[in-house]
Amino acid sequence: MAAEANADAVLAELEALSARLTEVEAYLHIEEARGRVTELEEASAAPGFWDDAEAARAYMAELAQVKGDVGLVDRAHERLSDARAALELADEMGQDGAEFIAEAAAAAEELTRAIDEMELSSWFTGEFDHGSAILSIKPGQGGLEAQDWTFMLFKMYMKYFARRGWKVTVNDCPAAEVIGIDRATITVEGKDAFGMLRAEAGVHRLVRISPTDAKKRRQTTFAGVEVIPVLPDDIEIEVAPDDIRVDVYHASGPGGQGVNTTDSAVRVTHIPTGIVVTCQNERSQIQNKAACMQILKARLYELELEKRAETLDEIRGPKTEIGFGNQIRSYVLYPYQMVKDLRSGVETSNVDSVLEDGDLDPFIIGYHRWATEQAE
Repeated sequence: MAAEANADAVLAELEALSARLTEVEAYLHIEEARGRVTELEEASAAPGFWDDAEAARAYMAELAQVKGDVGLVDRAHERLSDARAALELADEMGQDGAEFIAEAAAAAEELTRAIDEMELSSWFTGEFDHGSAILSIKPGQGGLEAQDWTFMLFKMYMKYFARRGWKVTVNDCPAAEVIGIDRATITVEGKDAFGMLRAEAGVHRLVRISPTDAKKRRQTTFAGVEVIPVLPDDIEIEVAPDDIRVDVYHASGPGGQGVNTTDSAVRVTHIPTGIVVTCQNERSQIQNKAACMQILKARLYELELEKRAETLDEIRGPKTEIGFGNQIRSYVLYPYQMVKDLRSGVETSNVDSVLEDGDLDPFIIGYHRWATEQAE
């Protein structure tokens, strides 16, 4: 009877997933996408397609994206079919079918994650949501502890980016004098990177026993995360040479190690706005200056949006003090263990999976589901 009950539960879950998959196909306009794939493939095979290299690259980028969406749905249908077949085998085998029920349950779990991912992508309707992002972390209230917390967040995000398979460039991550880092700026390239990471913009709060306090007292510290889009090539932001000041200095990395022994690190100051961008990842001044200018232009574009809309809510959420009362997520290590997003209510007691392994998808997906519901 237990095997039958398990099979019934898995079957009910599969039927619910099938309904969700049908909804996702409608959101993503999959039948239209299949037709678009055919059009783009025919266009790419036509003589002279590569005569206009820039237009050809745009076509190929669209083809890759549309084929990716179609492929995700097709693979989801395959998982659903395999799970149903496993349940049928379990039914035929009676008491000996537990292994096939377990196989179907595992397929249902995998399918749930896949549909979550597709639903998430369907929620991204912003101009830059499907593109790359620039994520910055800086310490807030908490003194030296906040610099250590900034470094902990930096490592958490690097683990998350690796889990996602995104390409990462650490533009700037200088070590603090005593513990942790002064700040971090990271360029993240990958599908839906900006849309996904918008969930992380805001104040992050840590509660733990202080590692620097001899009396081992509880300490609360804060760090701020900013997320802005990498601007597409067709958006041009003019920066007058007379409006910027460029300084160079020795590069250094987190933990105090030297990156190189030349003045390759670059600091660009935009004089009219006071925006300062630093990059030290690359080996040459030229490369670091180019990275600085990309980030500066993205921030100037964001500033222009702020002037037009009188708010940053659409891009990164409102600017707030990085301290008490403004946090979007709390990470509590003492007196109990809990990570909780204060907007969506998503929480877990497995803090190591979040901080050490970068398992942020439940929080990011939960935030976007919550934000979508709030907008309805």
